[in-house]
Amino acid sequence: MKEKSGKRIKYIVVTGGVMSGLGKGITAASIGRILKDKGYEVVPIKIDPYINIDAGTMNPFQHGEVFVLKDGTEVDLDLGHYERFVDVELSREHNITTGVVYLSVIEKERRGEYLGQTVQIIPHVTDEIKRRIRSVAERSGADICIVEIGGTVGDIESMPFLEAVRQMKGEEHPDDFLLVHVTLVPTTLSGEQKTKPTQHSVKELRELGLQPDIIVCRCKERLREETKAKIAMFCNVEKEAVISAPDTDDIYKVPLLLDEEGISAYIMLRLRLLPRKHDDSWRVMVERAERATKKVRIAIVGKYTKLEDSYISIKEALKHAAMALDCKVEPIWVEAEDLEPMSDEDVSNFFEKAKVQGILVPGGFGVRGAEGKIKAMKYARERKVPFLGLCFGFQLAVVEFARNVLGLKDANSSELNPETPHPVVTLLPEQRNVKNLGGTMRLGDYKVTIKENTLAEKVYGKKEIYERHRHRYEVNPEYVEALEQAGLVFSGTCDGRMEILELPQDQDEGGEKEWHPFFFATQFHPEFKSRPGRPSPPFKAFLEAALSQAAGDDASPEG
Repeated sequence: MKEKSGKRIKYIVVTGGVMSGLGKGITAASIGRILKDKGYEVVPIKIDPYINIDAGTMNPFQHGEVFVLKDGTEVDLDLGHYERFVDVELSREHNITTGVVYLSVIEKERRGEYLGQTVQIIPHVTDEIKRRIRSVAERSGADICIVEIGGTVGDIESMPFLEAVRQMKGEEHPDDFLLVHVTLVPTTLSGEQKTKPTQHSVKELRELGLQPDIIVCRCKERLREETKAKIAMFCNVEKEAVISAPDTDDIYKVPLLLDEEGISAYIMLRLRLLPRKHDDSWRVMVERAERATKKVRIAIVGKYTKLEDSYISIKEALKHAAMALDCKVEPIWVEAEDLEPMSDEDVSNFFEKAKVQGILVPGGFGVRGAEGKIKAMKYARERKVPFLGLCFGFQLAVVEFARNVLGLKDANSSELNPETPHPVVTLLPEQRNVKNLGGTMRLGDYKVTIKENTLAEKVYGKKEIYERHRHRYEVNPEYVEALEQAGLVFSGTCDGRMEILELPQDQDEGGEKEWHPFFFATQFHPEFKSRPGRPSPPFKAFLEAALSQAAGDDASPEG
C-alpha cells in the first residue's frame, strides 16, 4: 500500500475489450466528471501502448486529432476529453507511451543503474510503469487517479501495462483500487443483446490475472435486466456492477447516463467514499443545451473531413460556444480539395446552396487542399460571411489577402511553394537553415499581446492572453507593413510574431475602407483550451456573428 504524507490515493484503471474505438476515453473522462461533482480531486493518465514517444508525427487519418498540452506535448485526443470533462490542464507526464517507458529503461541501463542485472520486462519495465503512474498521482495532490490503458485487452503491446496494473492491484489497499472494463454488447437484427463478446473479453482479462470490478457495456440501447444478470453471472461481478453505456447524440450526456445507471454509487461503495458535495451544474448545462432551438450552419473546410475525429477539439469548441449562446451548430463538412477545380462563381454557388452562416478553416499541413481553403476564404471575405481561421487557416488567410487585395498574385507560403517570389508565410527565422525539421515546431502555451481598440480586444476582453500553438511556419515580417497598409490588421503579437489577424468591422463614411462583420484568424489553436461552460472567446464571437447572419437570412424575402 503506497502512501504519501499520510494520504492514500485511490486508483481507477479503465481497460477495453472486443474492439478499439468503444469509448474508453469518454468513459474515463465521464467517471472523472462524476467524481469531481461529488467533491473529489481527480488526476487522469492516458497510457498509449504504441512505441512512438508521443502522437506528434501520427497521421490524423489513422489516429485522429493530435491534441497539444500547455507544455507543448503532442498527445492522443483522449487527453482532450479529460481536459474538457474534468476541467484540468495536463502536461507531458500524464501521457505514458511504450516509447517513453522503454527509452527511460534503456537510458537507466546505459547509465548502469541496474547494477549489472539482466534488464527484463518484469520487473524493470513494469516497475517503470508503476513508478510513473504513482509519481503523477502523488505529485498531483489528487484524491483519485484515473488511468486509461489504450488499445484492447489481448494486444501484445498492452501486455506490460496490464501486468503492471495486476501488480499494483496486489500492492495497493483493496479499498483503493478499482478496475473498470469497457466492452461491447451488440444487438442482432432480431433485437437480441449478445453477451458472448463481453464474456470472451473478460475471460481474456482474467487469464492475465485481472478481474474487473465494473463492466461498462457499450450498446445500442440500455441493457435489459436479463442481459445484465447473464453478464454478471458469467463474468463474476455483481449485477449492480454491469453498467449500460447506450449510444447517445452528445458525449456530454455520458456522465449523466452512467450516473443514472448507478456507476457513481457503486464506485463510492467499493472505494469507501462519501460524497463531499453535490454539484448539479453539468446536468443543468446539458439539459439547457438540449432545449436550444436556434440553429446555425457552419462550413468546416478541411482536408481530413472524412474522419471527423481529426477535428474533434474544433467540433467540441463549437459546441461549447453554442451552449453559451443557447443554439445548436449544424456542421457542414467540406473537403477542401473539392473546391480547388471550382471557379469563384461555382464556389459562391456551392456555399449559397449549402446556406452556411459561417466558414471555419482549421489547421493542417501540406499542399493538398490549400488552394481550396484559399477559395473558401476569398468567398467569405468578399461576401462578408463570418470567418474563423485557425493556424494554417490563419496563414492561408494572409496568402489570400496578399494575392487578391495587395495584388501579389504569386504570393504563397514557402511550405507550399519554396520558390514563390513572395513568401508572405515562411519558416521561423531560427529554422531556416535546419535540415531536419522533425520535432522543431512551436508548441504549447505562449503569451499573446493584443492591440487596443481591435476586434481581438473585444473578443477576449483583455490585453494579454495565453494560448496553445502547434506550427512551424509564420507570417513573414518583411510583408507585414504592406499587408497592413492594404487593410489587414494584425491585432495580436508575440515577440514580434504575428498571432491574430482581422479585418476592420466598421465602414468609413466614404465607404472606401475594407470592412467585414467578422473576419478573424489566429496562429494559435484556441480550440484546445475551450471547455463546456467556458467556451473559447474566438469561437463564441464567431458563432455570435454567424447567428446574426442567420437572423438576417431568415428575415430576407428569400428566407
